[in-house]
Amino acid sequence: MTNESFFADYLAASVRLAVPLAFAALGGLYSERSGVLNIGLEGMLLAGAFASAAATFYSNNVWLGVLAAILAGGMVGLLHALLSVSWRVDQLVSGLAINLVAAGLTSFLARLIFSGGAQKLPGIEAIAIPGLVNIPIIGSLLFAQNILVYLLIFLVVFTNYLLFYTHPGLTLRAVGEYPRAADTAGVSVLLVRYFSVILSGCLAGLGGAYLSLVQVKFFAEGMSAGKGFIAIAALIFGKWHPIGTTLACLLFGATEALQLRIQALGVNIPYQFLVMLPYAIALLALVGLAGKSSPPSALGLPYLKEKSE
Repeated sequence: MTNESFFADYLAASVRLAVPLAFAALGGLYSERSGVLNIGLEGMLLAGAFASAAATFYSNNVWLGVLAAILAGGMVGLLHALLSVSWRVDQLVSGLAINLVAAGLTSFLARLIFSGGAQKLPGIEAIAIPGLVNIPIIGSLLFAQNILVYLLIFLVVFTNYLLFYTHPGLTLRAVGEYPRAADTAGVSVLLVRYFSVILSGCLAGLGGAYLSLVQVKFFAEGMSAGKGFIAIAALIFGKWHPIGTTLACLLFGATEALQLRIQALGVNIPYQFLVMLPYAIALLALVGLAGKSSPPSALGLPYLKEKSE
């Protein structure tokens, strides 16, 4: 393998490993920009991965699997919104509970559906864009991807435009920064937060579908493997900005791809140290390696509408 092909393969692997992180982090961005802390991204990823695998297994149709992942993620998001927005349960506790329930429930159901073993699933194939795919390095990296990657690129651009250049985006950010002022201006804080958290679950569910139907093409217990928490780290690392957050996910994807290649080269380093490399980078991001990150002012704070006299 030439240096150029090795580098191109490394970049492609970095993108593949970053995609589920980016879907989850983008979902977390909507939720946290509205003021709802979403530690439950891990559970939403896992729910999406399981739902897509189960639906594809029974229907042999990957697009029904993708739809099932969106619905499952959205339902988990609805549960998180119900607990944290309506019932004002501590948002951290709600997210952690969702992670634990998702881990246990998907493991139990997977043993029932897949008979205790991994069942090979049909996958989502790449779509090469004629002409552009022949560009050295960049062609195979950007123009020979599956539809979920193209969708992710669109969503990142769309989210950036929505948040910073439209009135609905201003409303969403206002709810996360000054919910009392937004309420006074006639904005339904509850409705905006419900929509944002449910959308967060749907996007994380898409990340789960990518895990099941693109990366490995089967479902395995606990296959999210902490990616939801790394997505949260990417969100902080990217300062709650869609482009910065996506770049942070690419960094973590590149780190994971690097440790896999170091293992494959047989370097005399205990593999446990290599496996923990992406998590170590995420930890450094959380303690502020990239500089001070300022979250939305009302993040994690429940909102109680004042009663009119």
